[in-house]
Amino acid sequence: MKKKILFICGSRNQTTQMHQISEHLSEEFECYFTPYYASGHVEFMRRIGLTEMTIMSRRFTERCLEYLEEHDLAADFRGEKHHYDLVVTCADLVVPKNIRKKKIVLVQEGMTDPENWAYYLVKLHLMPRWSASTSAMGLSDAYIKFCVASEGYKDLFIRKGVASDKLTVTGIPNFDNCAKYLNNSFPHKNFVLVCTSDSRETVKFENRKAVILDALEKAIGRILIFKLHPNENEKRATAEINKYAPEALVFSSGSAEEMIANCDVLITQFSSTVYVGLALGKEVYSNFPVEMLKRLTPIQNNCAALNIADVCRQVLDLPHTNILHFKQPKNRLFKGFFRTNYPSKFLRLFPQRS
Repeated sequence: MKKKILFICGSRNQTTQMHQISEHLSEEFECYFTPYYASGHVEFMRRIGLTEMTIMSRRFTERCLEYLEEHDLAADFRGEKHHYDLVVTCADLVVPKNIRKKKIVLVQEGMTDPENWAYYLVKLHLMPRWSASTSAMGLSDAYIKFCVASEGYKDLFIRKGVASDKLTVTGIPNFDNCAKYLNNSFPHKNFVLVCTSDSRETVKFENRKAVILDALEKAIGRILIFKLHPNENEKRATAEINKYAPEALVFSSGSAEEMIANCDVLITQFSSTVYVGLALGKEVYSNFPVEMLKRLTPIQNNCAALNIADVCRQVLDLPHTNILHFKQPKNRLFKGFFRTNYPSKFLRLFPQRS
């Protein structure tokens, strides 16, 4: 019998990355896919609607399932149908209970969030990892291998405390061949492009008026285009842009990468799209120091998915005794509340919502 692999997806970017990796494994192994999910207190929060700003939201779950159906990929919601020999996941901010004794390969999606106060509380085990968003990626230590975008990111994760022998620089799908976006049909050229963020939708502060006015200043009479984040409140964002930059063009859909390929200047905040601009030699502005971003830019090897698939094979070949049995760390501030298991009878009061 073929060994089984579960791919835990999330956003569109994360889901397409998992799909690309699976294409190099599907002939040898049985591949199944699930939207991102949780257990314990996070699953409780999901059921009562408190995770709608994350990749566990109903919207992301529905989009993921639609993608799986569209591409005829085998879905196993929450990985409950089969015993899996390997789990490949897009994030470790939440490690569901049913995968904690499995072989796990973690794959970097893109840019990680800046290290704020929540990150340092997580490092002190005073808050759960998910409270620090992607700045805490890799800190679970629940995986055997962590596939990262570049040597710069490897150094960054080592500084955060990730064991160096768990890190493998593979590049990451969707960011390993940015030159391909130069051949596109986007009608505009030589413009200033702003790729907005979903900071407000994920409960972070953003002064959108200041962002728009700064973009106007940098445009200096050139065409100004805003590409909205897919997780953003489109109606609100469009109204704001129309108010402060009425002549700007606003796109809520379309390929941001192709727009970047045609622009002269790229303005971002906390967006992985900045790496496309850097890889293509664009004039780039970001909330992060540009020199730091250049060191972090994903390697352009055009084989990231294949490299990650090779890492998966290596992990599958390891004896099961090599697995570090993961234990969910307790959070000192919320020792009584943040537990991994709520009584099953209590959870039944809040039925599953896919």
